[in-house]
Amino acid sequence: MINKRLLIKNLLAHNDENSFYDKKLKISLEHKEGKAKFLKIVCALANSNPENNSYIVIGIDDQSNQIEGVDFFDDSKIQNLMNSYFNNPPKIQYENIPFPRLPKHKVVGLVTIHPSKKIASLNKNIWKYVNGTIFYRRGSNSLSTLENFEITESNKDIVEAIEKNASNNIQLTLDGVFDFINRHKKAYHPTYKVFNEQIVLCWAGEKRVVKGAAFYSRVDIELINEQVRLFYSALDDVKIEFDKNSFRITEFVYLGLKKSFDYYPLEKTVIHFKENGKYNIVSELLFDPPQFDKKLLHHVFNSCNAILEKLKKNLPLTEIELTDVHEMPTYYLICVLNKIPNAYIKLKESELLLKNLEDKTGYIKYKEAVRVLRKVKYS
Repeated sequence: MINKRLLIKNLLAHNDENSFYDKKLKISLEHKEGKAKFLKIVCALANSNPENNSYIVIGIDDQSNQIEGVDFFDDSKIQNLMNSYFNNPPKIQYENIPFPRLPKHKVVGLVTIHPSKKIASLNKNIWKYVNGTIFYRRGSNSLSTLENFEITESNKDIVEAIEKNASNNIQLTLDGVFDFINRHKKAYHPTYKVFNEQIVLCWAGEKRVVKGAAFYSRVDIELINEQVRLFYSALDDVKIEFDKNSFRITEFVYLGLKKSFDYYPLEKTVIHFKENGKYNIVSELLFDPPQFDKKLLHHVFNSCNAILEKLKKNLPLTEIELTDVHEMPTYYLICVLNKIPNAYIKLKESELLLKNLEDKTGYIKYKEAVRVLRKVKYS
């Protein structure tokens, strides 16, 4: 297995971007421009590397080459973005790689683009790129054409050498286990399990019992052999189950209005471990959005809008509003799920305002709300 943390270090050692590797401080897939730029880079690397993997490392300062990190990104459906916009879409994989010196909620994003003999081209317009466009690399530049292009060099040997030097070993695996345990408080009960005598999985979480059922919050799950964070949540409640061949994660969201809250199953993820040292991950969306009285929803929606306007004008909030501002993203989320007009626009407007508050509770819940909506949208 490839140790992804070591792979990133080897890629960064090259410093300059090239025809098989790119680095970004962050990506944005919420707007057409951000999607278009991401699609361009992925497919330029794919088209220019038909015999070997190519990579994008996210969370890296382009000038200093320093690791800054990004938020955990759990979008298992990111391949759908490729499938939607390209003929012969490349196969890609997004992984969250923890680094010891980063804050607990930060990781480095690693996009692996698998080789394909077929040329990918746009099948529809997006941003300023037109249908039929082909992207390719010349050194560190991603270029575009409407005609065929020529591959001037093969990166197969150098990429294979980089990947070989990042191969896992016993020491790296043990270091990963100790690093995981040392990074988590004892109250989170960090532990590990070995599957099929080859794959080590670590997890931690704060356990609590609700109505006789055990839930874990602030859950962190890592596949140690590859140094990949499989799951991370600052808020959600999770059920964890496992046997000798699988590890199961059922994620719940805590939703409601005012004092009427309940747990709703969001997604079930099963990691199947195989005898050959490989594994696969299967996810199933379970979410059935709760429906509320429309009159009550409009009242809550208007109250949130009033708080939003006060935040925009930097006006003081009442005691009730100071409490409600923490739940504002959750209320907007419920309004979106119940098809209240403009609720999503108002949710997006709240992002920077909540981020700038001294108490980050509302901003954390904003990120959770957006994550839930992304999962529902893709599925």
